[in-house]
Parts: sequence; C-alpha cells; structure tokens
Amino acid sequence: MNTITLTLPPSLHERAKALAERDHISLDQFVALAVAEKLSALMTEDYLKARAGRGDRARFEQALAKVPDVEPAPEDRPGP
Repeated sequence: MNTITLTLPPSLHERAKALAERDHISLDQFVALAVAEKLSALMTEDYLKARAGRGDRARFEQALAKVPDVEPAPEDRPGP
C-alpha cells in the first residue's frame, strides 16, 4: 500500500468522516473506495468511447433490417 497526504476542506472532511462511520469503515477505506469508484466510472467512459468508435452504421442497419416488423407483444407494450 502507498501513503498519500490529502488536504480536504473541513466541511468535506467531516461529511466523509460521518459517512465512513455510518458504513462502519475507516476514513482511509472510504476515500479508497471513492477513488476506486471514480476510476471505474472514467475507465468505463473510455471503454464505451472506444467501442463507439468501432461502430459501423451500415452493419447496424443490416442487423436492424433482420428484425421483423411486427407489433410488440402485450407484455412489451408501455403501460397506461
């Protein structure tokens, strides 16, 4: 494990500390989880952008053309 020094505004520190206590975890663990969550979100965004860049409109339209043009089943229709 690596150690970092983190400076937080007092209000943010107190809120983070209170939430950590509520979840019965240390403030260090709370901050580590918050960083992991943010990294996951950013990495997912990068992954989705890369996937979108590989998209091909013509192939999409070919796949869509194979879908039958029928009314949806009653259970698939939106409610009132």
